[in-house]
Amino acid sequence: MSEKYLIFGATGSIGSSLAEQLKGSGHDIHLVARNEGEVSAIASKLGCSFTVVDVLENNFIEKVKADVPEIKGIAYCVGSIDLKPLRMVKEEDFNKCMKLNLYSAVEAIKGYQESLKKNKGSIVLFSTVAAQRGFTNHAIIASAKAAVEGLTVSLAAEFAPNIRVNCIAPSLTNSKIAEPMLKNKVLAEGIAKAHPLKRLGEGKDSASLAKFLITEESSWITGQIIAVDGGRSKLS
Repeated sequence: MSEKYLIFGATGSIGSSLAEQLKGSGHDIHLVARNEGEVSAIASKLGCSFTVVDVLENNFIEKVKADVPEIKGIAYCVGSIDLKPLRMVKEEDFNKCMKLNLYSAVEAIKGYQESLKKNKGSIVLFSTVAAQRGFTNHAIIASAKAAVEGLTVSLAAEFAPNIRVNCIAPSLTNSKIAEPMLKNKVLAEGIAKAHPLKRLGEGKDSASLAKFLITEESSWITGQIIAVDGGRSKLS
């Protein structure tokens, strides 16, 4: 029986924090990311294995499975921030965002479905506060992440009682993909103040919940969409 946890998007703010937290708790992990320099540095620091692959590539999961055939859990910590008014949105914008956030998550899950079933595993996916709250110019990413939420509850029902499936919905988090927004200090401060807890998220905020959900600590939780958003979705 495998006890290895697979982290996609392992060089991002949430994925790298999750890797540190899982490894720090004695769990076996395998990292997946597209930037070889960044993922190899994290893997060297933590003493774990890794695969360099872009989830937008066709059949990417076969390369991952060649390196790690058996797993206990998947954390698909992949995301994007695609902000455009609808008049500027093209079909390829939706296609790329859906491929990155939804279709490749499905491919990863299908690739390891039997392994996860055998090992009574867990899947953690990521949505966004924008899937439930209406924000201007968020049509692309909100649509894709709302689909991820639908996938979560559907698979949780389909895979029970053998595989648990949950989803985390963060608000804006300090990360590389958020840099274009956060480099404007006035804008960043304004967004932070829009949250009842008056700050932006950090990778460790969502990673701590992901660690809980992917391990046996949460063995009676499945089919949940849980907000990590400083109160943004409910209180403001």
